[in-house]
Amino acid sequence: MNDLRIGIIGAGNMAQALISGLVKQGFTDGLIASDPSQQARNAVASNYAIKTSADNNDAVNNSDAIILAVKPQIMDIVLSSIHASVEPRQLVISIAAGITSAQICKGLSEQQPVVRAMPNTPALIGAGISGLAANEYVNDSQRQLAKRIMEATGEAVWVTRESQINAVTAVSGSGPAYFFLLIEALIKAGQKIGLEPDTATRLALATGAGACRLALQSDVTPAELRQQVTSPGGTTAAALHVLQENGFVEIMEQAVQAANQRGIDLSSVN
Repeated sequence: MNDLRIGIIGAGNMAQALISGLVKQGFTDGLIASDPSQQARNAVASNYAIKTSADNNDAVNNSDAIILAVKPQIMDIVLSSIHASVEPRQLVISIAAGITSAQICKGLSEQQPVVRAMPNTPALIGAGISGLAANEYVNDSQRQLAKRIMEATGEAVWVTRESQINAVTAVSGSGPAYFFLLIEALIKAGQKIGLEPDTATRLALATGAGACRLALQSDVTPAELRQQVTSPGGTTAAALHVLQENGFVEIMEQAVQAANQRGIDLSSVN
């Protein structure tokens, strides 16, 4: 990718995660980030030694891919600021939740190649996963480029329809918060039965990390792994009985459905 030019508009946490991943891949010369904040630009320039600018158009000009890493609330302003500079051939990658490719095309070009990407916060340590959806104007080489860019922060998977990005958001975009809440609850429960706070925290965090690693590396499903650790009449069975009797699975389904619906609502508002 060293012969390509990538412009990133916005220099917040997710933008910096992308920049960090791309730099680790050896991609620096063709990378430029724009942001109105001098502090943000200084941080990017000092941490990653790439070009920065206060003008969004500098990130657009001659770029093969333009990444929109801005808040949904200011997307219209950003699109208006770059409208005259963006060419129909340029790939636009948006990581703004709730902004559809049609809305981006309306602000740029009717046939603008647009990929919507939904990364999650583990991208900050290179352990994220992004869901990707391309509009009809994205060609095969641009699809490959978009996937390669997003893989700089972890994994990337394509969905077949753009509407599924709301489901991606509900499962993996918001998903880390569900796990953090479970960890919090496990820590509190451990303390209530006599563990020291530090010990309960270490046990909960290591257990969560180990369980996820085991599930990722295993040839069997999470359901089968759960069954393997659940001896009839044992401690795990007692705990799972309480969770299942109190609707744990149903509560998770309701939570994910609520997140999905909120994504749909945001798309219609924007």
